[in-house]
Amino acid sequence: MPKMKTKSSAKKRFKLTGTGKLKRKHSNKRHILTKKSKKRKLRLTHTGLVHDSDVNSIKEQLRLK
Repeated sequence: MPKMKTKSSAKKRFKLTGTGKLKRKHSNKRHILTKKSKKRKLRLTHTGLVHDSDVNSIKEQLRLK
């Protein structure tokens, strides 16, 4: 039986916090930043948490479950 491998795309995008929640980055901060307001870009800089409905599938991709 081969080893269970994690999805490379998921391990690059998500991190597990100390309390077991999943941390993610916001999108739309890569390019075309001139038309976006300073306030919007600042909000996109900070990380967010994965929504509860998506947690199970992401944990399965990371082989945490």
